[in-house]
Amino acid sequence: MSETTEQGSNGFEKTMTRQGRESRVTLPGASNRHVMFHDAERCIGCFACEIACKLQNDVPVGPRLVRMIQVGPKDVGGRLQTSWVYMSCFHCEDAACMPVCPTAAMRKRADGIVYIDEPTCIGCKACIAACPWGAVQFNPRTNKVIKCDYCKDRIDEGLWPACATQCATKCLFFGDINEYTTMLRERHAERQVVME
Repeated sequence: MSETTEQGSNGFEKTMTRQGRESRVTLPGASNRHVMFHDAERCIGCFACEIACKLQNDVPVGPRLVRMIQVGPKDVGGRLQTSWVYMSCFHCEDAACMPVCPTAAMRKRADGIVYIDEPTCIGCKACIAACPWGAVQFNPRTNKVIKCDYCKDRIDEGLWPACATQCATKCLFFGDINEYTTMLRERHAERQVVME
């Protein structure tokens, strides 16, 4: 941080504290928090992410831990356009699924990943009812619940989740939340330069 002194409109000098670039693009204490970013502008709805997730996690027919939701087609300036929304667990800061679990099978890691401890789960479905996003689903093969855990075993090995690695157009970004916010700011700045 740096301080500068400027002449105010009322004739008095005022001291202003300016924060450096790092303070604008980083979130304090979030350096170990993972996020998944879906770049809807690049997505073509190929469903490679859904297939990769099912194969990686051996998910049977029915539950989908990653869902691509089609929006449209709709008329945009005389052209039909379809867009896609990526839906999986949001790994909420204050996850509604956790406090309702009677066996504490729904847990959260230090890096923010909300996951299910399968041996502890009794399949009561309380977490399914509590989740506002429909991210927690019932696995008929095991009679327990199942949800996206960002392929935490892969993350522990330094790899991205399966869905992000198989994305055909590279529209899924997985990583540190500060890298994500920096990427969005840079994209916004580039667009502003092009528009001017």
